Amino acid sequence: MNFRTVIDPPRHLGYLDHRQHLLLLGSCFVENMGAWLQQRKFDVDINPFGTLYNPESIVRNWERMVSGAPFTADDLFLSGGLWHSYDHHSRFSSPDRDSALAHINRRLAAAHDRLPATDRIVVTWGSAYVYRLNATGQVVANCHKQPASTFTRELLAVDDIVARWLPIVRYIESSLPQCRLLFTVSPIRHLSDGAHGNQLSKATLLLAIDRLQRESRICDYFPSYEILMDDLRDYRFYDTDMTHPSASAIAYISEVLTESYLTPESREIATQWYKIYTALAHRPLTGDTEGYRTFLQKTLDRVIRFHQAYPYIDVSHEIEELKTRIKQI
Repeated sequence: MNFRTVIDPPRHLGYLDHRQHLLLLGSCFVENMGAWLQQRKFDVDINPFGTLYNPESIVRNWERMVSGAPFTADDLFLSGGLWHSYDHHSRFSSPDRDSALAHINRRLAAAHDRLPATDRIVVTWGSAYVYRLNATGQVVANCHKQPASTFTRELLAVDDIVARWLPIVRYIESSLPQCRLLFTVSPIRHLSDGAHGNQLSKATLLLAIDRLQRESRICDYFPSYEILMDDLRDYRFYDTDMTHPSASAIAYISEVLTESYLTPESREIATQWYKIYTALAHRPLTGDTEGYRTFLQKTLDRVIRFHQAYPYIDVSHEIEELKTRIKQI
């Protein structure tokens, strides 16, 4: 007997490829997937505004990314000795307002400049619950530990999500004809919403994605949520907080994604580069030695051979880093 519900997504080999420019937006789960892709040398831009959980905040930041209009000092507020933006994750916060603003706008400009060449946009929605700033009605991407009385919490409706996302889909169809949009729902459980509330939230997101898929052929869906909920379906696949997927669960979901979307060449590239990635991360336990110099030189030779085999992949940063580390010994 088979005691598992195996989730087998439709295969579309070549959907993700090392020749593509990828943009990943959304929850911390998309950052897990983005890190996995980066470690295998995919060209990935991950969350230019930091982690975003709800569909409305992603729309707001998408609109800003398309326009390229910089943020101003009026978009920041001071709390707890730090300057924050309600459109950004706390990683952009800083005790110096000018530094925070410069960081925010540098990241925005880089994302805006890269957008026209984007081939795939991967979006992970985490929750359909939003927090609206009472003073302005703005849906915030992050509450930055402000008092609960500052916000009104609400559950987005499917129709409202679809109405906000359809213009994005139409923009991609007309202005980025090479691009497709891959949706996922984060398998991370938001138990602060309550067990039932979490299910209502996830169901809302799934229904909205289904509607968008019916509206446009460029919208696709990868079942990361179903893989964890129905295939793995065991607390040993959760981290110690019992809400986030464990490293083994993320690895398994990544394997399913690989089998579904990567060509044999891309799989080979990913395998080769991950070995180089782990070598680049290695540091000696006993200081800089001649043995370590030899190790670095062999790693540099591997990177050069990799580039000769796959000249369309940029490895200039790794080559310069290795040369610098060799010279420092």
